[in-house]
Amino acid sequence: MSILSNKHILLGVTGSIAGYKAADLASKLAQAGALVDVLLTGAGEKFITPLTFQSVTGRRAYTDKDLWGNEAHILHVSFGKTADLLVIAPCTANTIAKLANGLADNLLTVTALAAECPLVIAPAMDGGMFYHPTMQENLAKLKKGGAIIIGPAEGHLASGLTGKGRMIEPAEIFGHIRIVLGKNGILAGKKILITAGGTQEALDPVRVITNHSSGKQGYALAQAALDAGADVCLITAPTALTPPVGARVVKINSAQEMLNAVLAESADALIMAAAAADFTPKNTAKDKMKKRDGIPQVELTAAPDILKTVSNQKSEKKRFQVVVGFAAESRNLLENAAEKLQSKKLDLIVANDISANDAGFAVDTNRVTLLFANGTQEILPLMSKTEVAEKIIEHTSRLLE
Repeated sequence: MSILSNKHILLGVTGSIAGYKAADLASKLAQAGALVDVLLTGAGEKFITPLTFQSVTGRRAYTDKDLWGNEAHILHVSFGKTADLLVIAPCTANTIAKLANGLADNLLTVTALAAECPLVIAPAMDGGMFYHPTMQENLAKLKKGGAIIIGPAEGHLASGLTGKGRMIEPAEIFGHIRIVLGKNGILAGKKILITAGGTQEALDPVRVITNHSSGKQGYALAQAALDAGADVCLITAPTALTPPVGARVVKINSAQEMLNAVLAESADALIMAAAAADFTPKNTAKDKMKKRDGIPQVELTAAPDILKTVSNQKSEKKRFQVVVGFAAESRNLLENAAEKLQSKKLDLIVANDISANDAGFAVDTNRVTLLFANGTQEILPLMSKTEVAEKIIEHTSRLLE
């Protein structure tokens, strides 16, 4: 289940051209299962209409007119007590000043004073406003009071200037919202190390030997661990995917680099979702190999076995309390996975048949069997990789207990 399912999110929208991005954010939250109530300031209405938000959330959008309506004496109090999170995006310099100094002259600011939930602010302003001493003082006040400030970003501004002041993108705000909602999850206080993607073994400065891994399952695991409140380090081979907001990312290319990165970390659990190479060229050509020189003879040698190295050190250095591996097989799935589980001294191995069209590499779904060190197994039906990741994180949490 999505961390946002049935969460009551208040989205405040103030007077900024970035209001159009707020509609995208509202849509993302609603699609993830959140109950989104939008509070538009008077200036916010000049940039985007309540109807826009009602169209993407399926719920009424509120304006300052509602502050003086029949619900005025309870509306902001009701919002303040029922909301799981108040997000103000975009939040102008004017609204930041009001919030910092306890002013409450519209529905949004009076709701902010009444709110008992976390407050996330995504500033949006032009020119040098962000760096003005008063603005910095106001932001410092809000942070001291527990507000979470995200952004702003550097870039092109509405005035035509370039500088810091742009509201960060909705996808990034969405990621920060997930972190706030998940901070007290089942992995709160735990550090989880996750590897993802297919390593690349260099033949020459241009060519590599690699595999079909897209990194989707590893990245889904990183997001699921963040949703569960973990401190996540993602060691990733090259991929087109965007790392989840909040993960500390270590980029590598080869299996040797991945091993070095894993051994440089210490965590409560290692989830080895990457497709690390089994073989690597014995020698890497210094210059690009040319057709005119004929077909090269490439001699391969064994790439470092990351899980075996980790298992040999597990009892000695206490680097990882729990180690989870993956077995991507095209034949004898359970037999090969069971052998790997035992030989690598894993706590859990995730076995998936890569010959299936709807599972394995590149696709968004997976069909896996979980094999545990105590001999038990759990067969999962066809699921999205997000759902598979949530299951693995759930079991990892139990193993850590």
